[in-house]
Amino acid sequence: MKIAVQGCMHGDLDTVYTTLQHIEKVHNTKIDLLLCCGDFQAVRNEHDLDSLHAPLHYRSMNSFWKYYSGQAMAPYPTIFIGGNHEASNYLWELYYGGWAAPNIYFLGFAGIVKFGNLRIGGLSGIYKSHDYFSGHYERPPYNEATIKSVYHVRQYDVHKLMQVEEPIDIFLSHDWPVGVTDCGDWKQLVRHKPYFEKEVRERRLGSEAAALLLQKLKPPYWFSAHLHCKFAARVRHGVNGPVTNFLALDKCRRGREFLQVLDIESEPGPYEIQYDEEWLEITRRFNSVFPLTIAGADLKSIHLDKEVCREWVRSRLQARGARPFEFSQTAPSYNPSNKRARSFEFSQTTPSYNPSNSDGSFRECTRNPQTKSLLQFLELPYLLDDMSESLEVSGSPFPSGDRYNSEEIPIDDVDDELEDLAAEEAWEDSVR
Repeated sequence: MKIAVQGCMHGDLDTVYTTLQHIEKVHNTKIDLLLCCGDFQAVRNEHDLDSLHAPLHYRSMNSFWKYYSGQAMAPYPTIFIGGNHEASNYLWELYYGGWAAPNIYFLGFAGIVKFGNLRIGGLSGIYKSHDYFSGHYERPPYNEATIKSVYHVRQYDVHKLMQVEEPIDIFLSHDWPVGVTDCGDWKQLVRHKPYFEKEVRERRLGSEAAALLLQKLKPPYWFSAHLHCKFAARVRHGVNGPVTNFLALDKCRRGREFLQVLDIESEPGPYEIQYDEEWLEITRRFNSVFPLTIAGADLKSIHLDKEVCREWVRSRLQARGARPFEFSQTAPSYNPSNKRARSFEFSQTTPSYNPSNSDGSFRECTRNPQTKSLLQFLELPYLLDDMSESLEVSGSPFPSGDRYNSEEIPIDDVDDELEDLAAEEAWEDSVR
């Protein structure tokens, strides 16, 4: 099976798909699957740009909207995770995973799917220790704090992935597992990105959560992005243990190393994306402690029996089939001929509610039919628009203050010297 791996997409699907088609033509080959390691930017319309954390002049529609609207069709099955530059309002609709557009599948905030006989897992977002033990309290419309914290990795999602026992073939994370630089040519890395050296030497470059998952899951392949450079490593687990081939790739820009095509042994096709039985069992078993406030999950209060739950899921999949529920649009697509004036002003006040919603649901939270169907299939309640306890946080629905420093790798498309300087300043802010 030929799998293409993309670093940071930044919404430029047209360029990536065109590049892959060129590779196929030049090398007389056929690519079966595209994987994207975050900053995918599934922006459907200009309203979604308000939930994208990026400087105003980088909030552009790019090309995802064409695939969402049906104007274009993804030429390859595409699986992606979220990063730190995303239309978070849309990805929250698909928290459990689902089709973001026809033939383009979001793995969810954490998730596993099957493609042929390969199991592909992923963790969305980036790691920040001050938010790791919090719940998923953020709801759109986001303010200047929650537009960043919404994509910070949570212990709840990592804990669910830590329950996986069956082998994972490929794993995706946006930021790198901390310590992975020890297993590659880190000196070459810091020659290219000198402001990483201090964090590399102190083993602080990367995600502690991803490192835990790497140690537990030990997949043959692990792909990441985020730091806008290419870096390869081989992680051996134990003296004679299995090896994980790690590869990080750059952002989608001319002259950058943003794509890699690999040939991975698998059963012959045809291939399609399918639900994973073990992951659905874990999802069902842990949904009762899904944390929707600032407080983290009570992970000790799980009552469903694992084996009973697994057999229940298996019987349901056998009856229905494992293909994900169908894609459906939940927002109008961008219309280039009808541009609206935009501004990016955050309100410091409590977000408003729609009085007509007698159930108290947040007016900005759309119930995606795919998510509703999946939860009904698993006989689970829909909780993503639950605001029943979120207002208990410090007198307002969202925490604020200086714990949310600028921490993001910039996405500026400027010359390397200026980009590296800006990235260095942002990185120093993130570790203060």
